[in-house]
Amino acid sequence: MRVGTVRLNEVKSIVRSLQGRSIEMVINRGRNKLVTLNATIDKVYPSMFIIKPEDEIMLDRTSFSYSDILCGDIKFLVDKDVEM
Repeated sequence: MRVGTVRLNEVKSIVRSLQGRSIEMVINRGRNKLVTLNATIDKVYPSMFIIKPEDEIMLDRTSFSYSDILCGDIKFLVDKDVEM
């Protein structure tokens, strides 16, 4: 069920504004596997973005598409109280 309508351009601008900042992410890996990690958005491209994890949960850079955010598979926790 869709909670709100967010457009792709809005998601891209949010990701661009968070580039280079340390953020907390919650990633849904499927089958009830949620990974919470601190990461930095390293590079932003037209169809995807790359994160660089600061934790040892994921040791290498990982790429995600903007549709992962639209589907709710990725959530950004910029502050402890603000969720994107």
